Formats: sequence, structure tokens, C-alpha cells
Amino acid sequence: MATKKLVVIIKNPSNDEEFLLLKQTRPPKFGDEEYDSYVDSDLWDLPSAQLNLLDGESESESRIAVEGEELCSEKLNLSKFDLNLAINQVLAQVGFGTSGGIQWKLRKCVEEPEFGPGVPLQTVYIIGKFGPEDAILQELCKWMSIQSCLNWLSDVKPSSDRVGPLVVVGFLNDLTQSAKWKIPHTFPLQEYPPGVKILPMGSRTAKPFRTTNLVVFAPENVSDDYGDNSFVAHGEALIVDPGCRSEFHKELMEIIAALPRKLIVFVTHHHNDHVDGLSIVQKSNPNAILLAHENTIRRIRKDDWSLGKTLVSGAEEICIGGQRVKVIFAPGHTDGHMALLHVSSHSLIVGDHCVGQGSALLDITSGGNMSEYFKTTYKFMELSPHALIPMHGRVNLWPKHMLCGYLKNRRSRESSILKAIENGAKTLFDIVAHTYSDVDRSLWIPAASNVRLHVDHLAQQNKLPKEFPVEKFQTTCGWHFLSRWLWAYLNSGFPLKYQKPRTAKMLGAVAMAGFAILYYLVRNN
Repeated sequence: MATKKLVVIIKNPSNDEEFLLLKQTRPPKFGDEEYDSYVDSDLWDLPSAQLNLLDGESESESRIAVEGEELCSEKLNLSKFDLNLAINQVLAQVGFGTSGGIQWKLRKCVEEPEFGPGVPLQTVYIIGKFGPEDAILQELCKWMSIQSCLNWLSDVKPSSDRVGPLVVVGFLNDLTQSAKWKIPHTFPLQEYPPGVKILPMGSRTAKPFRTTNLVVFAPENVSDDYGDNSFVAHGEALIVDPGCRSEFHKELMEIIAALPRKLIVFVTHHHNDHVDGLSIVQKSNPNAILLAHENTIRRIRKDDWSLGKTLVSGAEEICIGGQRVKVIFAPGHTDGHMALLHVSSHSLIVGDHCVGQGSALLDITSGGNMSEYFKTTYKFMELSPHALIPMHGRVNLWPKHMLCGYLKNRRSRESSILKAIENGAKTLFDIVAHTYSDVDRSLWIPAASNVRLHVDHLAQQNKLPKEFPVEKFQTTCGWHFLSRWLWAYLNSGFPLKYQKPRTAKMLGAVAMAGFAILYYLVRNN
């Protein structure tokens, strides 16, 4: 069941073209001077509150009526939710009086695409107009018009105030929908920041995610007049990471068919869940050009892409319909990992450097490197992006805070690894067992790759104890680790008397071990 949110559009009683925006609450501080010194710019958005189901006692109360609420009854039956509570919570946020006597009208009901791993979000927008006596603005509020929001969005600077997604989805996207290059309406997508369309498509990605975000740039007003010829590529549209599974290839073909023929395809890295749709793209548009790092290009099969390609290293710019997109070298996840900065919205597409929930794994088999990962994270923070777009999960509106959280988590893991070593752990299994003792043992195999990279990083910083045998440690990273992990996994969780669960668990463990062994053999060949 989707999470429900109520968004309240409060009109200015003195100027019908203006509505109320609320400065959004920042995430909590880390309590560490280094991390807390990185501050995202202010974010202004429509006030909102969570919609909760009515309980038995609330049903008897006088319920606030919303004109036109039946129009969204197929998606959401508002009569089952506590509108009174949600509206009063919003009014408390902005410092207005009660909702008594205010006429409310439904504007729209929006269902979020399934980004995962949690349930999608359904958002209801309602409009109300207060009297002059109620419209005394608090310090955290301001009146804004659609045009003033558009002005903010067209004059984006790294440290400038930002307009949030509720305004964009609730108002601006309705005014700026492209009629020339329109993705079929049957495909759930989100357009935020403006001009950046994000379509989560089912892919062969790792749990807890089920989709990879296909990012599409297709400016309506195409212009080639950009003053110079220094761009590495020109196009009328750009897509990033077409990595959907085969059962979604038909949908991908329809999306490509809706875009202009002068198409740029950008791949952040070579993993299957980012390139599985490349063959469909080249069949649908033989004029398309692929852009990627050379370490990514050489890992993409010729069956997936045999058309024109351009190598990028991270110092280039792409021109898409007159809009600038900067290419950024972002190693760490792999040695060919890239990112993109959409200049007009100052939004950063980060590939798999970050994910919408949890932390990203580094691919030790493809040049993953913890030291480079740290450097890339700092590079991203110095860019001060307005929004951070991962390829798995939702857009993050507090990029610096998220990136600092990643740094804090990595350093915490690294401290645990160092403590395990100082306490006598000498093998990969012993270090993983200590560091991830609170994590399901089925996840210890992918975690082991990160541990190896952390040990390498500690060695580069000369932080390992002198008596720690690095060469001997390396010999425990193959069969030694797999055999001990399998034994530990089989002996965890179920006592012997529970034969059926234990048998099922054993079969699962054997299957997982088989995949792990295959992974190990491929890596070493």
C-alpha cells in the first residue's frame, strides 16, 4: 500500500497569482564539524503532511469537504483518510489559523513511479484561499508566483535557493510539458528537476532494488547556437543507463521511438543493470551514439553495441538541444565510472556511486577502489548540486548531507575493520564476521569485497598494524573465505530439529555458494 501525502496550496488573498512556499526542514546534523560544514542551500516547497487512515473515533467528527475529490477516487478515496488532521498540521507549520470556513478544491492526484525499495508515494494537491487576517507570514514562509519559481529555476547557481519537487510536479510541469518529444503517458515517470525525466524500469539489479532509473533529457526548444564547437557530442536528446530487463524492451523501444533521431546514449558504467537495453536502443535508432569511459566501453559486448561510440574521460561537455551537460570522471564503484552534471538545473546524475537507500557496493572485479571512492565523494560535494539523481531509488534533495552520510558510514566501517585487525583478526572471514556481525550472513559475500577494499585503503594510509600480514591476508580472500562462510551460514539460525527450514536453507546456501564460486573463478581468469 502506497504512502499518502497531502499538499496544500494556499493562495495569497492579496494576489491570486501567488501561493505560499515553506522553507523545508534540513536533515539533522551529524555532530561532527567536518560533515556539518557542508551545507545544502535552502529548499522552498509547498507545505505538506502525511495522510493517515481514519480511526473509529475520528469518523464521527465533522469532516472537511474538498470540492472535486471524487475525481481521484479511482486512485485514492479521500473519505477514508483524516483530512482534518493533515490540513491542521499544515496550517500549524505555516502559522495560519484553523481551516474553518475555508473552501478547499482538489487540484490533482499524483502517483509516484515505483522507485523502490519502499512503497510508492501518492500525493493529493488541494487549493484553499484564506482571508487577509489569516495571511500573516511567518519567517519560514514566502509568497511566490509561478513566474518567480520559473525565474529561480532558470537562474540556477550552486548556492542559490532551490524550488522543491512539489511545486514542480504540482504546477510547473503542467505548463512546460513538451509537445514535440513526448514520452508515452503509459510510462510512469517523474520530472524533477525540470527538464530531467526519470523512468524507473525493471532491471537485473541487486536487492533491495528492482529497477534502474532511465534518465532522459529531451529539450523542447532545440538550439545548436551555443557559441563554440568544444562539445564532445551534439544531440537533440540524451538518455542515461538503458539497463532494463528483456521483458521491458518493448517499452524501451517505444520510448526511443518517441525521442528525436539525433540521440546520445550515455552509460555511467558497464554493469548489466545499466546496459541490458543497449541492443534495443541501437536497433530502434541506428543513428544513436554511445558515450562512456574507455574502461566501460571495453567491457560492453559487441552484441550489445556495435554502432558509433565516443570515449570520454571526464573533462568534456555535451550539448543537448542547446543545453550543457558536463561529464565527470567518478571512479570508485568501478574504474570507468562516470557522472553527469546537468548545468541548467545543477542536478548531478551519480550512477551507482550512491543509491536511494542504503550504501553502494564497490566492484572489486572491475577496478573498484575505496580511495578513489572517497575522492569522488568530495568532488561531488564541491560541486554543490541542487539535486542528486541515483540510478536506483528516489532523487535526493539534500545532496551534501547524503554524501557526508556516505563518508561517515564508510569511515565507521573502516574503523570497525581496523579494530578487528588490532584485536587479532588476520583473515578476510574473521574481519567480515566482526564488522558485519549485525548483518544477515547471506550478505557477507558482497560485503567481503568492500572489506578487501577498505583493507587496501588502510594500507595506503599506513594505518595497518605493522604485524598484520597483508600477503597472508590476500590468500584468505578466495576459497578460504567461501568455505568458512558456507559453514557459518549453514550453522546459523535454525536448530537441527527444524529439518525442513534447515534443508531449504542448506539448498539456498549451496546455490549462493555456487554463484559465489563462479564469481570468484571469473574474477581470477
